[in-house]
Amino acid sequence: MPYCSHCGRPVEETDLYCGSCGARQPVPERPAGPFASISSRNASLLCYIPLVGWIAAIVVLASQRFKTDREVRFHAFQGLYLFVVWLVVDWAVGPFFHFAGEVSQVSLAAILKLALLGTWIYMLVKTSQGVTVKLPVLGELAERSLAEQQ
Repeated sequence: MPYCSHCGRPVEETDLYCGSCGARQPVPERPAGPFASISSRNASLLCYIPLVGWIAAIVVLASQRFKTDREVRFHAFQGLYLFVVWLVVDWAVGPFFHFAGEVSQVSLAAILKLALLGTWIYMLVKTSQGVTVKLPVLGELAERSLAEQQ
């Protein structure tokens, strides 16, 4: 049980003023959330980290702090869609050409993965510079996802 900061008598945790002396009680600090000290630009950057940025994107989309920040949410959606393209290339395109009998050393899946890795790096650089780049198809999907949430 807390005590009054002025007279020392017991008070409830929810009391703003002491019932005995009337002194204002200090408001307890609320614990900081996971993104309490991170800037919008850094949160956007985290969404484009290759292969693991989808985790940050989901956390950003679920957090209350960035619920109204359209730019950060755009980057989170676009980073998620970029990861989905990676999964499609890795799980569908790669095995398809492997079973189709492609014998060249450099497969189409490897070229596409390299292009996606380059896209992630490009997005990291542009986002760190404060430039919002809308990728051709993925940017439109991210815009639609933002529009549906409002």
